[in-house]
Amino acid sequence: MKEDKLLNYIKDILNNIPADWLKLTTHRLDIYDESLAKTQFLEQFEKLFSNNNSDTAALSELPTAYDYIRLGHPLSSVLEWAIARLNNLKPEGVISFSSRTVPILAVLRKNLLDDKHTQILYTGELPDAFDAEVIKSVYGYKFDLKQVENVEGITEFNGSTVFVTQDDAIGHLNLTPHIDFYISIHPDLGSILLVNGEQNESYISEIQHVRRRETIAMTPANCFVALQQLIGESSSDTEKSDFEANKALVLDTIKEVTATNTNALLGSSGLSIQYAIMMGLVHDALENHKGKAIKFVVPPNCYGGTNDQARRVAACLDNVEVMDLPVDGDNDMVQSIEAVLANIASQDAVPYIIAEIPTNPRVEVPDLLKLKEVLSKERKTATGGTAIDPVFILDQTFCPNVQFLSKDGVFSAIRAIAYVSGSKFPSGGKSTAGYCVANTKAEDLLQKIEKHLILCDNEATALQTEILAKQLPSMNERIEAAYKNTRAFVNFIKETLPEAKINFVSEELANEGFTPSVFSLDLPTKGNTEEERETYKRALNNKLIHMMINEIPQESKYCVSYGQLKGCYWTIPATSTQGTTKEADKDYIARVALSPDMDLERHKKVFLEFVKEIKS
Repeated sequence: MKEDKLLNYIKDILNNIPADWLKLTTHRLDIYDESLAKTQFLEQFEKLFSNNNSDTAALSELPTAYDYIRLGHPLSSVLEWAIARLNNLKPEGVISFSSRTVPILAVLRKNLLDDKHTQILYTGELPDAFDAEVIKSVYGYKFDLKQVENVEGITEFNGSTVFVTQDDAIGHLNLTPHIDFYISIHPDLGSILLVNGEQNESYISEIQHVRRRETIAMTPANCFVALQQLIGESSSDTEKSDFEANKALVLDTIKEVTATNTNALLGSSGLSIQYAIMMGLVHDALENHKGKAIKFVVPPNCYGGTNDQARRVAACLDNVEVMDLPVDGDNDMVQSIEAVLANIASQDAVPYIIAEIPTNPRVEVPDLLKLKEVLSKERKTATGGTAIDPVFILDQTFCPNVQFLSKDGVFSAIRAIAYVSGSKFPSGGKSTAGYCVANTKAEDLLQKIEKHLILCDNEATALQTEILAKQLPSMNERIEAAYKNTRAFVNFIKETLPEAKINFVSEELANEGFTPSVFSLDLPTKGNTEEERETYKRALNNKLIHMMINEIPQESKYCVSYGQLKGCYWTIPATSTQGTTKEADKDYIARVALSPDMDLERHKKVFLEFVKEIKS
């Protein structure tokens, strides 16, 4: 009876689903409380379930579930909740993945750090991508692997028992006390991991964090299909996309946009791509620079996911270290790279540099010719040998139209890889899929990167590829139109509030092709002490943002977004994108992102009202 009630409620949910639950890729900060991110949605959803309320309006008012679709979203939360209910588990202990291998890696990662034994038992076959030898040699994970007939013969083990099975059915799982982690793989949808027993609850947040940083949750579209299967309905009769044709179109478009010759790699998110780059380069260094230390050089105030992921990789591997690269404010990227590369050369270590151009959130572009010189410079080790040349890993999400890696591009003489978060301009906010390309000098590294993209089962899904195929061809036109709106808004702010400090590209840089549509705004402040001035400025940031949202709710959003098709997006990086960055390196300034389609005059009018209020 209880099960029937649950399944009937899920059926009603699927009939009344808010459109955003399937289509929104970025969370709304106006209904998001990060400290309650993993609980608030389900607590209020439970109340709707108790009242049998499945109205679309009521569902739309639920607070944001998790953040982005990497850590989770409304449909993944509902799917996990339903499976937990059917199996008498806590909802937080059911975790869905788009990847079929990363849930296994997530358990292995924690057990590596805890120095705990792991046995992986499986029925049938493991996913083709699961390469046990590489997982042990490159990731450093330790485990025993054994095929079994069924769960009944599983006995007690001194460590963690991970049971992996490929299931057609969703929902009812055969858990036994000797299974610590049950991973149900669904070839077309992803996988679902169940944490079994109170003794394993400490794994939950660690596994969720792997999902947040190295992969994504099961996608909204696939969660919808999984929920349909759960209630016994066949999947919607949607026209199957022509995956190969879409992928070919996407790859050709990326070649055209980037002016590179090799095929791009498509990942399920920007961080999925970045993780493949990092692990692929670690793999290459282990083979070609045996015994040498590996140094990932990362700006300390860059996007929190990049910063956090790099440090997570280093935490697992004794020969990998993260070194800071100060790039913003009073720091010059070129000088910082010169200093850090000289240091790495003296150690005869392997240098990998991750940097954003333009930087985030200060939107600064270094002197590219000087940057090229410092990256191309031959250095000596402490013993007089030739130092290993760096690989420059460029996050060009803010300017995906700039052809850094073309044969005549500024970085043509060095080993360089560029990657882009596809949730921004490539898809217009419709998909999280990301991609990376390499120049001719770094072409050979793509094979290793692709190996780890496939091993982690982090390639873009068919639907993500279909969305990119529709959106990428118009990307450069949208970038140009959004830049024009941004330049006009920046100029208006300069006129009406000249005391504000605006970080945006110069007209000269724009003429060279750097046309981002995001700027940061350091509002004028006052106070007798630094603390008073900082407090006043933060309050002013929030006042401006709230005015924009309240006055133009149909367009202005409090959201971590960029490159969307419509509207204007506001955020404070220190409280969103820099969430895991060290406090001293955070930027408590307003970051504003404009789209090609928005009411610019209305935004100017509201900003003018704001200026009048703070000056009155």
